[in-house]
Amino acid sequence: MRQNRSQVHVGTAGWANPSRERMRRGPASHLVHYSKSFNAVEINSSFYRSHQRATYERWREITPAIFRFSVKMPRSITHECALRRCHPQLRQFLDEIAGLGRKLGVILVQLPASLRFESRVAGRFLELMTAQSSARVACEPRHPSWFSERAGDLLQRHGVARVAADPSTNAGGSRPGGSLSLVYYRLHGSPKMYYSAYSAEFLFHLAAQVRVSNSMTKDVWCIFDNTARHEAWPNAQLLLKLLK
Repeated sequence: MRQNRSQVHVGTAGWANPSRERMRRGPASHLVHYSKSFNAVEINSSFYRSHQRATYERWREITPAIFRFSVKMPRSITHECALRRCHPQLRQFLDEIAGLGRKLGVILVQLPASLRFESRVAGRFLELMTAQSSARVACEPRHPSWFSERAGDLLQRHGVARVAADPSTNAGGSRPGGSLSLVYYRLHGSPKMYYSAYSAEFLFHLAAQVRVSNSMTKDVWCIFDNTARHEAWPNAQLLLKLLK
């Protein structure tokens, strides 16, 4: 069965164009040029600072109809508040990203490696979040306690996907978990995170995994985060070719 690119979302973390692409884009903005090659992007800058709703609205307007955004939740919520007593920050974030409208595909919740799974804390936070937003949610935990059956059941109950990350130091961390109504692969580069390019052999096997995931759910994301030396762009392009 041929893959439908509107169902498999492939892109990079951020849309900074490599030097060779900057020469091709002409007067177009980085995002406009980027959106001609990919159908999705992960906004990471939202982790460090807030953006006005009007900024998200502008990004929505200048991208194609099929284009989708994943937005990383602010560290003020995930790291500073550790998912506790963060109602004002969460409300502000959700109001800002509502500017993306229907192009908001996923909210990415990346947790610090020090944050242990606590059922009550996690449950309250997910209830609060899913009650205020209809966007899909992908969680990238890094503490081993989040890879227990109990944690997986809680994520599944709230319709939250657990990110399949590469590399991962946790058993099962490279496989999708939680709710499989969404599958979210996050490729950080290996062996050197954020720097290393993936081999054609790795991407061939990844494409096979994506096809299997796409046969189970129509909402599959592959985001390349090996951006330090701009390896994400060619890796994502090759994956798209392999998925055709």
